[in-house]
Amino acid sequence: VVPYAKQSVEAEIAPENHAWYYAIFLLCLSGLLGIAITGDAFNIFVFMEVSSLATYALIAMGKDRRALLAAYQYLIVGTIGASFYVIGVGFLYSMTGSLNLADIAGRIAEIENSRPVLAALAFLTVGISLKLALFPLHVWLPNAYAYAPSMATVFLAATATKVAVYLMLRYFFSVFGASFVFEELPVTEILMLLSLAAMFGASIVAIFQANVKRMLAYSSVAQVGYITLGIALANQAGLTGGIVHLFNHAVMKGALFMALGGVAYRIGSVRIEDMAGLGRRMPITMGALVLAGLGIIGVPGTVGFISKWYLGLGAFEEGWWWLVLLLVASSLLAVVYIGRIVEVAYFREESRLARKASEPPAGLLVPTLVLVAATVYFGIDTSLSVGVAQRAAELLLAGVR
Repeated sequence: VVPYAKQSVEAEIAPENHAWYYAIFLLCLSGLLGIAITGDAFNIFVFMEVSSLATYALIAMGKDRRALLAAYQYLIVGTIGASFYVIGVGFLYSMTGSLNLADIAGRIAEIENSRPVLAALAFLTVGISLKLALFPLHVWLPNAYAYAPSMATVFLAATATKVAVYLMLRYFFSVFGASFVFEELPVTEILMLLSLAAMFGASIVAIFQANVKRMLAYSSVAQVGYITLGIALANQAGLTGGIVHLFNHAVMKGALFMALGGVAYRIGSVRIEDMAGLGRRMPITMGALVLAGLGIIGVPGTVGFISKWYLGLGAFEEGWWWLVLLLVASSLLAVVYIGRIVEVAYFREESRLARKASEPPAGLLVPTLVLVAATVYFGIDTSLSVGVAQRAAELLLAGVR
């Protein structure tokens, strides 16, 4: 993201705001890193607010007036999510007398069926679900991604929702424990239903979008559904698929939004009709976009296939063959909206804007190609990504804190 930033920011942000933009970007990054590092429930809330406030500012700096509305919408939803989270932390503190996650995990086993603990789990789950944009709590995400500056969209798509997924994993498996959450409570059924709704509902909405950035934003909601589906399966293969999709989706969607940023840099638009014939004028950029799109579909040889393969194995482990069919069906919906981009870019006459287009500068193109190469490489050599995900799944299912 950082090598990509210079020319993207120069093109989309007013010169007097450049210093502010980079400062806020670093503040957001620091908040997200803090969430991942800290072992204190209240510190997570503090870092969550730091990253969220910075995110609102990043989105609001978009040159479209609707960026302000998107930032305000995210502010309202984000504040509600943070409020739910801190109420859940309050319940945990009242029952355990500690804010240290390891201490809470050790003390909660004796009182896990008490009403305050159940309330804490409910509040934490809703608060975190708002942050990770789990359907139907995703309403902030499409506008935020569509109207934010390109660099901000790339960064947020690859990191912000993923950190919230990390929080969900940590609380479900390391604090409350998998046996309590998934065996004694109907979390599997609820989370699976919402995940499937995201996979199908968001993909269907994406098909009908005229703004490609907004189309990919709805695609992100669907991809979050794949991740939470892996969590809902709560077995070795399913959880591996969900965790590896954290990384895989960050790579694929980062490449897609970077390629789209290059398109916006050259033609000043991300509307699908303005991209007509662009495949002939910007072959490298559009080729990168198509390859990353194949990853979203889950074509063998890309990282998306690996995620869906392990999710399918997890479904078979539970004997849910119907879930495998639904995974395939949801991937076919991705074929439709990625196919729309391919059809317009390669099989239509050039639009007025496309006639003047050329490849973006190397500062935008090279980072895009690096992520596209990663999309293919980690789809072929899975030893690192899947190896780490399998080890993480083993530790989470074993209740290691």
